[in-house]
Amino acid sequence: MTDNIAGSGEPLVDIVGVHKSYGEVAVLKGIDLTVAPGEVVCVIGPSGSGKSTLLRCVNELETVDRGAIFVDGSPVGSSIVAGRLRRLRPRQVAKQRRDIGMVFQRFNLFPHMTILENVAEAPVRVRREPLAEVRERARALLDRVGLAHLEQRFPAQLSGGQQQRVAIARALAMRPKLMLFDEPTSALDPELVGEVLDTMKELVATGMTMIVVTHEMDFAREMADRVVFMDGGVVVEQGTPEQVLERPQRERTRKFLTAVLSATP
Repeated sequence: MTDNIAGSGEPLVDIVGVHKSYGEVAVLKGIDLTVAPGEVVCVIGPSGSGKSTLLRCVNELETVDRGAIFVDGSPVGSSIVAGRLRRLRPRQVAKQRRDIGMVFQRFNLFPHMTILENVAEAPVRVRREPLAEVRERARALLDRVGLAHLEQRFPAQLSGGQQQRVAIARALAMRPKLMLFDEPTSALDPELVGEVLDTMKELVATGMTMIVVTHEMDFAREMADRVVFMDGGVVVEQGTPEQVLERPQRERTRKFLTAVLSATP
């Protein structure tokens, strides 16, 4: 990548002209988006609109074709050399990724480890932090998500909602600057959704910067500082929850919200 782009360094996340294609299929078509420190941005839109791909690009799980993404002033997956972006080596990318926590639709816990070991694994292996110190922090995080009493259980012994709360604690164990949530409740039975959303609401209250891809309109309405509606690989509309969810300006946004709300029991 050789785009001549300089980040402003002011927002925590600065997405500049991002394009991403898979073969002939263009998934992201010039995304521009900023996220301020402490801001909660909910990204909504139909399946296939590019929401999850955008999150994966922010965490460098996917490499953008054009444009750039800056987190805390540094280009993701690249360095700036003579005013131009140059790709980092995989080990450097992994080091950069430490500051970004991500929670996926599927929990991706290690099945052979207890939930305490799952939460403590990355700080010990990746950051080389002392095991005793990390386990103390892991226990505090499990307590925070209401699972301290289950620290010796294995993932298969937990409900889906409990596993997702462990996944959130695991991401927080790395003390990230930014948390990304990719439809964290979509794989859960309806009765388990609330416990995960409650955990996320508590995280919002701490001032964590969050980008949340979600179909949970009530969560977006209540917790988001800004709602971004994507469709067809572009940002169609964005604004406060009241502006986007109650008084959308674009016909495509109105049609999407009508369909979503009519499908809600």
